[in-house]
Amino acid sequence: MNPVLVGLLGEGILSSKSPLLHQCEAESQHLKLIYTLYDFAALGKTGKDLIKFLEAAELLGFSGLNVTHPFKQVIIPLLDELSEDAKSINAVNTVVFKDNKKIGYNTDFLGFRDAFNTELSDANLAKVVQLGAGGAGSAVATAILTLGADQLLIHDKDMNRAKSLAWSLNKNFGTGKAFAIGDTHDEMLTADGLINTTPVGMAAHPGIPINVNTLRPDLWVADIIYFPIETELLKEAKTLGCKTMGGGSMAVYQAAKAFELFTGLSANKERMLSRFKASY
Repeated sequence: MNPVLVGLLGEGILSSKSPLLHQCEAESQHLKLIYTLYDFAALGKTGKDLIKFLEAAELLGFSGLNVTHPFKQVIIPLLDELSEDAKSINAVNTVVFKDNKKIGYNTDFLGFRDAFNTELSDANLAKVVQLGAGGAGSAVATAILTLGADQLLIHDKDMNRAKSLAWSLNKNFGTGKAFAIGDTHDEMLTADGLINTTPVGMAAHPGIPINVNTLRPDLWVADIIYFPIETELLKEAKTLGCKTMGGGSMAVYQAAKAFELFTGLSANKERMLSRFKASY
């Protein structure tokens, strides 16, 4: 039986745990699966090369590909179809090759929702500040509003991108649910929670995406980055006594759904999470 061929397209992804997650779960189910990382920065490639990668993968018989920063939105015009979630969120993190079509899905939304329900289920969602309005930010914003957030304030270095996401969210969830903000300082003073969806804090993008002086002990902080497993933002938040959530569980839960899309088999989330934690 031929192995299932899958992979990940992105930049700064050489520390990704996706190969471990997918290949270990496949092995547990007696399935041969090969998961390959395609780091465009390391390969000297750009977004202009995306279509070549998609066409080559389809030609070679790949079942699909995961997609991460910075390609979750720019890949959309290159696809033939989008799932309802991907269409609503306007971001794709999983592409499946089926019936001579490239079909885009978004499993980030489900990953964040399930992780938040597991780790921060009692969090106050009256007022949430989110950093980042890109592909991951769109999925996370949709998830946090689905979970019941009353007000979501979105900050992005590209103000137009933040405004566009807020407009889309208000269209889907009702006027007044989401707002684009140019500065976070004043809003952080009365916020209940903070979510980082920017790449700042990743191994390839070190740093803290916000002024740490705006953090408070009664604030909850979520960061979707998982390499490193604990970002500088989370370390600072924990030192203050904030409840925190790292990106590990989201990474596992979104991978479990992607595994199902790639293979047609149900993934054991608890087993995948256990292996993920054991890898650190």
